[in-house]
Amino acid sequence: MKFGVAMFMTDYSISPTELARAVEERGLESLWAPEHSHIPLPRVSPWPGGGDLPKQYYDVMDPFVVLSAAAAVTDRIKLGTGVCLVIQRDPIQVAKEVASLDQISGGRFLFGVGGGWNAEEIANHGTAFKSRFKLMRERIEAMKAIWTEKEPEYSGEMVNLSKMMTWPKPVQKPYPPVIVGGGFPHAARRAIRYGDGWIPLGGRMDLPALVDEFYKMAEEAGRKREALPLTSFGVSLEGDSIAKSAGVGIDRVVISLPSEAADKTLPVLDQIAEVAGKYA
Repeated sequence: MKFGVAMFMTDYSISPTELARAVEERGLESLWAPEHSHIPLPRVSPWPGGGDLPKQYYDVMDPFVVLSAAAAVTDRIKLGTGVCLVIQRDPIQVAKEVASLDQISGGRFLFGVGGGWNAEEIANHGTAFKSRFKLMRERIEAMKAIWTEKEPEYSGEMVNLSKMMTWPKPVQKPYPPVIVGGGFPHAARRAIRYGDGWIPLGGRMDLPALVDEFYKMAEEAGRKREALPLTSFGVSLEGDSIAKSAGVGIDRVVISLPSEAADKTLPVLDQIAEVAGKYA
């Protein structure tokens, strides 16, 4: 089982470059960057984690910028968006950002995607909240065409792109893994339909109990288990959640780091590396 870490990287946390080097030095597999463009005021949408929205949600840096910085100072670790809110971004530009980062990193990018929960934030980008998942699917389908075709075009209900020329293409073929984030069963179905893996929030659900059901759904849809690895986000170092994840064949666990300076972040990273060593 692989071990990754995620952080809301801010102007007061450890820098992306120092964190990326530390992750690589400790033998961990991946570094993930979440996304929120802004948090509208007043707040309306409840935070799925419960309680007050943590400060780092307001302050987080752009994931493609911080991951590009991380790519420049590392050679081995995977670099993922955890997750990119494609419903808030132009698909032509995102396709170029993904391909560019995959080129810069030498084929190390993991494209975690999601539809988002903050209705006010989504509305400010001109996206209708209720139809966001159809938009997400069509934008991802359009990006796949951009990554794989010489003169791509796409025609859907919500996304229509005329024939174009656009480079670079990604290093990874046919494109970096599109790993769909969200809950069960709806996001799981989306992952099966057009993804290369599923990112459930393992810290908020009994994921081990759902693994067999997920892969049964995949089999019924004609997808093979090996084509849909599971990346469990929000797993805690405490308790037995990591052992349970390994026991049911989850491919990767991603543990959240606090958005704090190096003196507080690196000791936590050391703990994660120690646990990861037991599963090497």
